Amino acid sequence: MSKHVIPKRRCAVYTRKSHEEGLDQDYNSIDAQKDAGHAYIAAHRSEGWISVNDDYDDAAYSGGTLERPALKRLMKDIEENKIDTVVVYKIDRLTRSLHDFSQLVAIFERMNVSFVSVTQEFNTTSSMGRLMLNILLSFAQFEREVTAERIRDKVASSKRKGLWMGGIPPLGYDVKDRLLVVNSNEAKTVRHIFSRFLEIGSATQLVKELRLDGITTKSWTTKDNKHRPGKLIDKGFIYKLFQNRTYLGEIGHKGQWYEGKHDAIIDKTLWEAVHKKLADSYKAKGNNTRAKVPFLLKGLLFDAEGRALTTSFANSRHKNGKRYRYYLSIRDAKEGAGTSDLTRFPASELETAVTTQVMTLLKSSEIVKEVTTIAQVHDDELDEAMVAVALTKMTTLWEQLFPDEQARLIHLMIEKIIITPNAMDLRLRKNGLEQLAQEITPKTSKKKVVNG
Repeated sequence: MSKHVIPKRRCAVYTRKSHEEGLDQDYNSIDAQKDAGHAYIAAHRSEGWISVNDDYDDAAYSGGTLERPALKRLMKDIEENKIDTVVVYKIDRLTRSLHDFSQLVAIFERMNVSFVSVTQEFNTTSSMGRLMLNILLSFAQFEREVTAERIRDKVASSKRKGLWMGGIPPLGYDVKDRLLVVNSNEAKTVRHIFSRFLEIGSATQLVKELRLDGITTKSWTTKDNKHRPGKLIDKGFIYKLFQNRTYLGEIGHKGQWYEGKHDAIIDKTLWEAVHKKLADSYKAKGNNTRAKVPFLLKGLLFDAEGRALTTSFANSRHKNGKRYRYYLSIRDAKEGAGTSDLTRFPASELETAVTTQVMTLLKSSEIVKEVTTIAQVHDDELDEAMVAVALTKMTTLWEQLFPDEQARLIHLMIEKIIITPNAMDLRLRKNGLEQLAQEITPKTSKKKVVNG
């Protein structure tokens, strides 16, 4: 009588740890995961389970991506039919993304490979196992997204409090205990750049002078003591520096600016004088077909399918004619006119339509009441009439604002604009009115006058 032969199942143990902390220990998380995996395989030896000769360890790799060397090697061996079962300590060791997991499972199923979690007792060879894995992984992904949201909220909250939350500090500042500290030598350079531009009014000439003097961008050292030397200054750096309100003592976050805890390098008078010089320069170049004209709605326009609209220019056929600005579908820009169902929109007309709608909203009683409620948190002496006057004043002075200030206010209030062939859906930013209220509060607050 022949003896029944149990087929062998070649089992591979996969381990992962998100960061390097603790990896230098004699017995770390990777070791614990491997031991648990091999013990699980040994417990099923009677069913024909055997370990393959190699393990697959990804130390210090995030589960939010599939770009991991050991995982790639594992998938390659699966495709070459060298593995029958993948064993992990916990499901999220393989991946934290439901989308990525579905891709891996599809490969497992195609290659007839099962997937086992030591601590959760799941096996993807059964439909119930696949269902439970999807449910569990959904919660793992949810937890990861919630954690990311908490981190973003913490960063935003810290910046609203005026703290520096990482990154390369701007020229003129160093970082100490999450606060920007003025670097006296670099601060002199920043003040010189602002003052010198006010004198000569030419960024091109200013760049030439700065390069001759050997002045560079920020030179700094990373946390792991890697030196990053500065680069020669160009016009792009100059214009970016002129728009950086950090020099006014503010901290920026996603287009919004808050009072910082650091000292200002540039005073308000010099800042406004430089911006007036820039605005005058833009106006002087108005008839120059090569002049760069800002697009007020850049980054805000989308079609019904969520694709962004891009910008373009067209020159008049007449000699020395004007240069016209347009917004158009990115599909039309890449694939040719008529690809999308949107026409090419003259920039000035579309910008006027949006601006008019925003100005009308600011005068509405609903917006006035909402802004008043928010503003009174910062100044209880404000009333609805004072806020209405401030908002009306803003609408009447709109044309006198510098282009960059107009763009800042529009982006402050609008999150996106959906354009269809027959309509325009303007969606306000959730915290836009709150930011607007904070901006107008000091301008509308009345100081008490004591009559003698």
